[in-house]
Amino acid sequence: MPIYEYRCAACGFQKEVLQKISDAPLTVCPECGKPSMQKLVSAAGFQLKGTGWYATDFKKSDKPKKEERKPKKEESKSGEEKKPAASRAKSACPSCE
Repeated sequence: MPIYEYRCAACGFQKEVLQKISDAPLTVCPECGKPSMQKLVSAAGFQLKGTGWYATDFKKSDKPKKEERKPKKEESKSGEEKKPAASRAKSACPSCE
């Protein structure tokens, strides 16, 4: 429910009232009893907090960007993975080849 602000034109008494939109506005001042209460125009009393309220919130993604994606391992025509040039070098140990 919205909070409306009222001020008495006769005595200057001011009050905030929690009312439904369909409720009738206050007219009688609770301080002086005169029918001179007026509804004031004021700033909204709420804030939008959390995610999803800004255009930048919708752009967040768990997927890495195209530039950041890891390249797939290249396969040769025979179906074997290509090894990097450093690992193709002959090792000193003949049994390790």
